[in-house]
Amino acid sequence: MRALDQLDWDDLKVFVHAARGGSLAGAAKRLRVDQSTVSRRLAHLEAALGVALFERVPSGLRLSEAGQRLLRHAERVESAIIAMEEEVTPGSGQAGGRVRLATMEGIASLYLAERFVRLHETHPDLTVELLTSPQTVYVNRREADLFLSFFEPPGQGLVSERIGRFRLGLYASPGYLDRAGTPRSIQDLERHAFVTYVEDLVQVDCVRWLDEIIANRRTVFHSTSMIAQKQAAAGGLGIVLLPSFAVAGRDLLVPVMHDDLSTTRDLWLNVHTDLQFAPRIRAVSAFLKTLFRSDPSLQIGVRLSQPVMVLRPTISSKDCPETAVHFNH
Repeated sequence: MRALDQLDWDDLKVFVHAARGGSLAGAAKRLRVDQSTVSRRLAHLEAALGVALFERVPSGLRLSEAGQRLLRHAERVESAIIAMEEEVTPGSGQAGGRVRLATMEGIASLYLAERFVRLHETHPDLTVELLTSPQTVYVNRREADLFLSFFEPPGQGLVSERIGRFRLGLYASPGYLDRAGTPRSIQDLERHAFVTYVEDLVQVDCVRWLDEIIANRRTVFHSTSMIAQKQAAAGGLGIVLLPSFAVAGRDLLVPVMHDDLSTTRDLWLNVHTDLQFAPRIRAVSAFLKTLFRSDPSLQIGVRLSQPVMVLRPTISSKDCPETAVHFNH
């Protein structure tokens, strides 16, 4: 009997999740089954094909050469199934269902969350899952439907579109400036206290933005959370570098040397090619583009008349290849 006749498509789905997660536990969690079910289905698939698909290593699972070849075919099957579901599901022409949007904690909590009511008013059948992550989220591995990033991420079969650019500047509380004095130059800044990220826990180089402003500094507080950094600075602990969206309309912090010193980051919206035309994805994408493009603070130096969509098989994994630090004298 040919292997194809014995193939169970559910086994193939388990295989894909195990390959992406690199462990039985990861696949079980994503599929909401127990590890024994994952192990049993993988064993059944290997028996049907007559090859070992994984090597068992201390860290979990590692694809064998045969497994790597199968994964390429399995992902094409997955893409076809997703496309079929989007096209033939009743009401598939309507913007309804669930969309998982991944992005950084700061923009998710300090900007996006309070504005999603506008999307709900126009698309009441749409549910958004807002995933905050300190690292790159791979939509081509189905970790999310959309990824809003501060850099153009690596990946195959990915459509990335630059939809904005924001400025970052220094902020401090009035109380801190009354106590420590208001800096007027970079030399003054070297005598001040700073709040920033935990250096050895930074997972995306793009947020090492304070290094672009002042390298020689005295840091008194570190946090993996932008919100925690903002609150620490608001409490008078030191000076913090924040995106404009993090402080807009809030009076707990005041600008420091904004006319002289700033840097910028781009906003990229990323989606897998299989999903880019799905109504639910297009609805959320259109909402984000309209939201950002109607906000001047998120369009710093962006020329919207120029096309910015990039479809590529692969790109460099270097984060934030294009940043600009502005010094005005």
